[in-house]
Amino acid sequence: MGAGDFEASLGCLFASDLDELAAQLSSISGLDDSDRTVIAQEARANIVATLHGKLARTLLLELNAARLRGQLTGETPEQRWQEFLALSSRPAFWDAISPEYPGMRGRVARIVAYRCANSLRFARRFAADRRALDAFVGAPLGALVSVSLGAGDTHQQGQTVAVVRCAGGGVVYKPRSLAIDAALGAFIDELFAGDDSPHRIRVPRVLERDDYGWTSFVEHRHAADAAELRSFYVGIGHWLAVMRLIGGSDLHSENLIAHGGTPVVVDCETLFTPRLPQIPSGLGAAVDRAMEVTNSTVLASGLLPGRSGPLGWRGVDSSALGGLPGEQPLVRKLEIVAGGTDQARIGSAEQQVLQSQNLPGTSPALATHWPDVVQGFDAITARLQALDAAGELAPRLARFKPCRVRVVPRATEVYAEVARMLWHPVSLHDQPAAVARAVDLLRRMAARMRIAPHVQDVVEAEVADLMDGDIPFFTTIASHGVLDGPRGTHWLSKPSDLVDEALAAWRTANFELERRVIRAALVSAYINQGWIPPEGQMKPDRVDTGDLDARRRRHAASIMKQLVAARIEGDGERDDGTVAWIAPVLNPEGWSVQPLEQDLYSGASGLLLLVTGYLREVQAGRADAVDGVADLLPRLQKTLRSAELQREKQSREMKHPRPGAPGGYIGLGSQVWTLLALRRLGQDPGDCLERACNLAAFLPTSVAADAVQEMLVGKAGAIVPLLQLAQASGQRAHLDMAIDIGDRLIAAGLVRESDGAMCWKHEKWPDGIGGFAHGVTGIAWALAKLAKATGETRFADASAAAARFEASLWDEEEGNWLDLRLWDGVRTAAAWCHGSVGIGLAQLDLDPMLASPGARERVRRAAAASWRQGMGWNHSLCHGDLGAAELLVQAVDAGLAPEGMTRDSLLAWILGSMDKYGPVCGIVRDTFSPGLMAGLGGVAYQLLRMHPDCDLPSVLVPGGGLP
Repeated sequence: MGAGDFEASLGCLFASDLDELAAQLSSISGLDDSDRTVIAQEARANIVATLHGKLARTLLLELNAARLRGQLTGETPEQRWQEFLALSSRPAFWDAISPEYPGMRGRVARIVAYRCANSLRFARRFAADRRALDAFVGAPLGALVSVSLGAGDTHQQGQTVAVVRCAGGGVVYKPRSLAIDAALGAFIDELFAGDDSPHRIRVPRVLERDDYGWTSFVEHRHAADAAELRSFYVGIGHWLAVMRLIGGSDLHSENLIAHGGTPVVVDCETLFTPRLPQIPSGLGAAVDRAMEVTNSTVLASGLLPGRSGPLGWRGVDSSALGGLPGEQPLVRKLEIVAGGTDQARIGSAEQQVLQSQNLPGTSPALATHWPDVVQGFDAITARLQALDAAGELAPRLARFKPCRVRVVPRATEVYAEVARMLWHPVSLHDQPAAVARAVDLLRRMAARMRIAPHVQDVVEAEVADLMDGDIPFFTTIASHGVLDGPRGTHWLSKPSDLVDEALAAWRTANFELERRVIRAALVSAYINQGWIPPEGQMKPDRVDTGDLDARRRRHAASIMKQLVAARIEGDGERDDGTVAWIAPVLNPEGWSVQPLEQDLYSGASGLLLLVTGYLREVQAGRADAVDGVADLLPRLQKTLRSAELQREKQSREMKHPRPGAPGGYIGLGSQVWTLLALRRLGQDPGDCLERACNLAAFLPTSVAADAVQEMLVGKAGAIVPLLQLAQASGQRAHLDMAIDIGDRLIAAGLVRESDGAMCWKHEKWPDGIGGFAHGVTGIAWALAKLAKATGETRFADASAAAARFEASLWDEEEGNWLDLRLWDGVRTAAAWCHGSVGIGLAQLDLDPMLASPGARERVRRAAAASWRQGMGWNHSLCHGDLGAAELLVQAVDAGLAPEGMTRDSLLAWILGSMDKYGPVCGIVRDTFSPGLMAGLGGVAYQLLRMHPDCDLPSVLVPGGGLP
């Protein structure tokens, strides 16, 4: 919302305070009239922006009330708007509405007073230190050009960072002790003693004062050449090694600036962050241990890519290394609709996330430089280990012990969401109820996060800060550990030496795991699950058809050995029979490195299907036995059962639990289908059907909340599992759920007038898209299955309309279907998720005899495009060779494969690629990812299915063969 919309209305709330500020500024020696003007103007702009963000909704409500009461008499909407602005700019207006919003005026007065006081405090400090600051720019600072008094969040009665620009250069003001910054700078200087590289890591220069300080201003600059770009990413590795030692956290994109070849950490107050035991999640001891392990790795620094969870920023990558252009979701921001008229109201619009200054180029190829990051991490870790072995590391760390550090117990985005609620007109009208609601929200959050305060007085102090426009602030002395919280409260009452604890934790770190996590986190920077590494195609040197079955078995067994080796179980008495893995996981928010969830795509359901299938093939003599695989079966079953019980518990105890996604690969639909598949494969402990029915009971709520439509995450993916469940259970309710989804899809469809083709709006692609995972191919397939099960023509008609949209994307010149994502300049795709593989498989599943008009030609085209364009990039099911192989094998059997292809030659081609490069999952080439669809787990599963006698079900078109 633009701060200018109601600027005139807000002026009377702070005019006298600004007059007083101007008078006080005039008494400060060391400032001239121009300086005072700049500071006063910035103070005013800061107050206007703050109050506008908090009061615009209330003013719009009062505008509507004035219009309905007939108080606005202008002839046009624009004239009535101007009338309201004139009315609301008078003190009498605010006096009149104050009884409706008790407490509002007092809160506004405090915000204004705090900001004026801090503007005055800044001015006095700037005037006193101006001469000393000349050293930062090597010349007199000169005239004050601008100052930004809102360069960060406000804390502790409106205090905030200020960026100061003068004629001679810039400096940064920080209203806190900079002892920790100075200590880190000295530690880095010692660590890199003798290294005169202009690109070595550093922090800004510091001028310390008692309770505030100044730092040099770091200008954002892109890397000038390839050498600088490499230096930047090596430097990121250096920072990861240092932050792993000193417990750095909250190093998001605004806390690191790319200065050519140097990554500069410009805000380093969150060091030696306490690491607390994981609160039991109810998902099993193995998952809890995996969470503890994850939270103790370099991921905790915030430097590595990762997706946010809070509602307003869900899926956003705010890390220091991420936020890549084109790889951020759109975020929904509030705005004033029909501004300038008496019809003005609050609306929302999707907007791009603003780019920070953390990237060293306009579109850096992060994957290209990942080896540089790991190299930098290894080099400095080795240097630190040598210092520790020599007894020099602990004395160097002792400099941090007297420093005050900040601890962030809750994400700033969480605080921001609660603050927006507290300033809503309804909350202003009933402030006690709003406060109670906010306290309850924060306390319930603490039940899931050990470091988040749950003590009543601390939480009430947090809410009080939010009511006054501040983000709550927690600090401690590094050697003390007890947190000083807002308004004189304290948290984590047991004293501890955080420096010694950090060193002890670092000494016991699993650095091989750290390296795997660093490499795996790369995928979190990319939204698209079809992302392909840039190294080039992995074609075999030759196609050797000899010893095919032994080679197939060997590669599948090798993957299973990695699966066993990478498992995490509960330790000691905490081993409750569950199991977990840490890996890149695709969820509705995007990719993140975390313990596996329960879904089919990259989670425990997929692994349970894989392990069940592998043991079945071993028993049949078609796969090699691998130690430890059999033990995974009951552990995976226990893990999934624990998650189901936890879901049921939450549904009983929480008023409005967040509904899971309904999708057929990520979501409830995928879990229902997995249980039915296990039942078919004879791995039913007697309750798979009952558990599937229990999970399906959550689908109506999930479907109602879903706005994605698609197969992967959205409601279309639940149709086929529900049809199969209806048949297996004999319960009509499951068929009715599927019908309801079909009707919702039809209602949401966008119909093209010219030919009646239908597509569906997607958050990322509002004009519709092709493909099985996200687009019309998968939705048309699901609707066709529904039409066959019900005999209802409306579903068949909608499926045919969606097929027309897909058909219209065929490009004769390309010899493939157009990919409407238009990512990286690629016009077509040849994968299951997007492109020819999914299109061909859907056709074959719906019409296995290829009797319908054009069916054979469609499969021939799909097979040709998949062979020509889709092979050799990786081996995954989702977007690699093993996914394409499922189509090509069926094309061979139908006589529609590329010329000369046989089952054996295709398998030989794939195994030749694996023999040369090793199985590659297509996400992070050097990191084990066990997931079924985009990980190596799916490669093993499909290698099993490549045996002609294997009857394991397809996961690419999971529609047939199940009761």
